[in-house]
Amino acid sequence: MNDHTHDSSDHDHEHGDHGHSHGHSHGHSHSHDADMTTADSRRRVALAAMLTAAFMGAEIAGGVISGSLALLADAAHMLTDAGSLALAWVGYKLAERPADPQRSYGFARMKILAAFTNGILLVLLSLWIVWEAIQRLLQPVEVMGDVLMAVAVGGLLVNIIAFAILHGGSKEDLNLQGALWHVLGDLLGSVAAIGAAIIIMTTGWMAADPILSVLVAILVLVAGVRIARQSGHILLEGTPDGLSPAEIRADLVAEIPGVAEITHIHAWALTEHKPLITLEVSAAPGTDLDLLRQQVKARLADRFDVSHATVEVVSAAAEPSGQCSH
Repeated sequence: MNDHTHDSSDHDHEHGDHGHSHGHSHGHSHSHDADMTTADSRRRVALAAMLTAAFMGAEIAGGVISGSLALLADAAHMLTDAGSLALAWVGYKLAERPADPQRSYGFARMKILAAFTNGILLVLLSLWIVWEAIQRLLQPVEVMGDVLMAVAVGGLLVNIIAFAILHGGSKEDLNLQGALWHVLGDLLGSVAAIGAAIIIMTTGWMAADPILSVLVAILVLVAGVRIARQSGHILLEGTPDGLSPAEIRADLVAEIPGVAEITHIHAWALTEHKPLITLEVSAAPGTDLDLLRQQVKARLADRFDVSHATVEVVSAAAEPSGQCSH
C-alpha cells in the first residue's frame, strides 16, 4: 500500500471541473463573481477610453494656442491615458482567453501586467511634468488665460464623467484602479489648469501654471508607485495579504485532527482575486490520507478563501517532516 497521496489536479481545475469537492464548489462561485466583476470593469474602461480620446485633441490645441504647460501636461496625460485605458481593456480581453498547453493558467495575468505598465507610465509622466515645469519657471512663457480657462473647464467635465464611470467599479481590481488613477490625474490636471487660469487672468502671475502642474504631478507619482508596487508584488509571486504561512500552519494543525505538521507552504496569487497555495501535510499514524486531504482543502476554502490548493499528504512515519528545500 502506498503511504503517499498527491493531489496535483487542482491546477487543471481552474479551467475544468469545480464540482467534486467542497473547496472547488466554493471556488466556482468565487470565480463566477470575479468573472462578472471583470466584465463590468472592462465595459467601464472602454467608456472612459472613448471619452478621454475624444477630448484629448481639444486640449492639445488649447495648450498650443494658449501656451499653457498645465494644458499641455494634461493633454499629454490624456494621451497617455487613452493608451493606458486601451491597454487595460486589452488586458481584460486577453485574460478571458482559455488555457492552452503552453499556458496552463491562460492569460489571466495580462490585466496585472497591464496594471503594472500603467503604474510605470504614471511615474514617468509625473517626472516629465516636473521637468517641464522647472524649464517653465527658469524661462517663463506667456499664457493666454481665457483660452486656458475655456479648455480646462471642458476637460474637467469630461474627466468627471470618466471618473464617475470608473469609480463605480471594483475597488480590488488593480487594472481598473490603475485606469481610475490615470483619469483622476487628468481631473486634477483640469482643476490645476482652471486654478492657473484664474490666477493668470486676475494677477498676471505666469508661474502659477507650472507650479500647479507640479502639485498634480506629485499626486500622480504617488498613485503610480502604489499601483506598480501592488501589481509588481503579484507578478513576483509574493504572498497575498491575509495568507500568512505561519497562520495557515497553526490553523490547520489546531483545527484538523490527524494533522501532525504542515510544511513546504507556498502562497501566491494568479490575479488579485485568485490566491493559490501548495503545501505538504504530515499525517498522524492511522489517519485516512485521502479524507485528510479533503478536509485540509475544505478548511483552506472556508477559513482563508483559497479554493485552488495543491495538497500533498504523507504519512508522518513514512517521511520525516522538514522545512521547505526552496
